[in-house]
Amino acid sequence: MFIRAHTRTRARAHLRTATRTRTVATAAVVATALGTVLTGCAGVDTSQGPGGDVRYVTPSVNAAGADSAADVATAVKDAEEAARVDAAADAAVEAAGNRPEAVRDAFAGLQATLTETCTPGSADCAYVLGRVNDELARLEKSMKADVQGPGHFEEPLARIGSLRAALNGDTSTANLEKHRSELLGTRDRVNTWMQGHPEDYR
Repeated sequence: MFIRAHTRTRARAHLRTATRTRTVATAAVVATALGTVLTGCAGVDTSQGPGGDVRYVTPSVNAAGADSAADVATAVKDAEEAARVDAAADAAVEAAGNRPEAVRDAFAGLQATLTETCTPGSADCAYVLGRVNDELARLEKSMKADVQGPGHFEEPLARIGSLRAALNGDTSTANLEKHRSELLGTRDRVNTWMQGHPEDYR
């Protein structure tokens, strides 16, 4: 329903899936390498026949087994390092996505909705109201994190807070349509306040 919120949720789900995939890939590397070693040992000729007691394998076979074990260790180390680097990169992306935007950037997103409206029950109402609600949430987050402090944005934050209380955590399309007037009214009043404080967005 919320385009930006849904995108962030999908991104986080993708990060979790990618992490699980890397873990499975690492395990597959280990299993494959170990399988190669065991297959090599099972196929050698010993004093007790093919695949016999490995204590009686010839020195050349023992050397080959040692090389294979070293290859296993190297492959595991490389896979774990790649997974660590990827995980660190994913964490950086996640942190950047959670970092509050500058007030002017968040306000620009809200301004982009000023010409949008809808009739409850219409096909586009879920998108329009969901987007307005999402943009107000972004602006609220940026105002609270601004260096001027939330006190500078007391009025718009109070209006957004009143809207949050009215919605009571229910952001379903039905509830947004029920509070359509409060949602669009909050957007318009916050915009009016911001227009009177151009230093915050220019």
